[in-house]
Amino acid sequence: MATVTAFIRTTKTDKNKLANVRFRLRDGREFQLFHKSDLTVLLEKWDEKQQKIKAKVLFDEQERKNFNKAISDRKDLIHSIYLQKGKMLTSDLLDTEIDKTLHPENYEQPKQTFFEAFDEFLKKHPLSEVRRKNFRVVFRALKRFELYTCKADSKRRNFALELDSITPDTLQLFSDFLKKEHELFHTLPELYEQFPEYREQKPRGQNTVNDILTKLRTFFLWCCKQEKTQNRPFNLFKIDECVYGTPFYITIDERNQLYKLDLSSRPELERQRDIFVFQCLIGCRVTDFYNLTKANIINGAVEYIARKTKDSKPVTVRVPLNIIAKEILKKYADFEGNTLFPFIAQQDYNDAIKEAFELAEITRNVVICDPLTRENVIRPINEVASSHLARRCFVGNMYKKAKDQNLVAELSGHKQNSKAFARYREIDEEMRQELVSMIE
Repeated sequence: MATVTAFIRTTKTDKNKLANVRFRLRDGREFQLFHKSDLTVLLEKWDEKQQKIKAKVLFDEQERKNFNKAISDRKDLIHSIYLQKGKMLTSDLLDTEIDKTLHPENYEQPKQTFFEAFDEFLKKHPLSEVRRKNFRVVFRALKRFELYTCKADSKRRNFALELDSITPDTLQLFSDFLKKEHELFHTLPELYEQFPEYREQKPRGQNTVNDILTKLRTFFLWCCKQEKTQNRPFNLFKIDECVYGTPFYITIDERNQLYKLDLSSRPELERQRDIFVFQCLIGCRVTDFYNLTKANIINGAVEYIARKTKDSKPVTVRVPLNIIAKEILKKYADFEGNTLFPFIAQQDYNDAIKEAFELAEITRNVVICDPLTRENVIRPINEVASSHLARRCFVGNMYKKAKDQNLVAELSGHKQNSKAFARYREIDEEMRQELVSMIE
């Protein structure tokens, strides 16, 4: 059984000098450790047998009690450390563990800042590269919000975001900042010199603000799970529901009309038109589309792993290629780039789609939801056309033919019973009539 004893290492000539009380830990004959404490006493007042102040020497009674208790407490501490560490313990390690207990402030790690935690989240949380970039957008927006608050509020010159102190009120201020940030590009340019904003300088819609807040909530949930904080500000802060307009998509006839448009005098535009039509025929998201290579064409079909599922439950999407898709592939078979087609920047791709629609005279009016007012407005389809319209063209027309959401989801990469799927389909008048005729 382990024993701890207190002793003084000195000589009789040192009896009027202060000496440090030392401790010896023994467990059997072969194991012993030593600890030199900061407790000091005169040799002439030390009772070597009782290991405390002599009972009959002149000594302040309260100081005697305190000193003797300190000796007893140190013995208990040494014994407790040995029970935890066992015979792997050394004298040096024993000194360190005692010091940690007596002076914990010397061993406290600097508390992780809000943005240090966010950096760790970006590195450790499983995210696709696209989603990681989206979270970096949120990171920079939060940085600008912090700087803006310091500049705009004279009472909060030292404002800093902290995991434990963010409240629902803070979230509301951040939400308000996101909505008016477009006004600050020119009035406070220093915000954007340090933390650039690469998007077009225009007001954010409520759906966009909701998306940013949802990502911030994801970060907080991760922090709570990692025990970095117990603060849950979103418990008392409601993120508004996203509002979407009635889905619209081009018909198969309109898609073919676009494909047949003679653009031989505009070869660059012709390439982007062909790429858009091919996307209409496979229905993948533009981020997945831009990552396709010739290796994704397998036995007459395109195969890829949808980015939104890649980091959870990877599902390979396989879409057989029809005659038009194979025709387009053949047309660009000599393209030697790393990607399947000669892709350009996504914004330039969207601009090319709009121009091709206008030239093909696909300009009918559609009803869309204004992202700022959240009211329905009427716009020519060529003005609102983008790469995502290709995905809606694929899903909408496929659903119209198959009338089976799960079957279409197999080809589009949507999760089974996905709520988002409803935004890509529309039960039109023709389908209503077909459904009613089934019960005649």
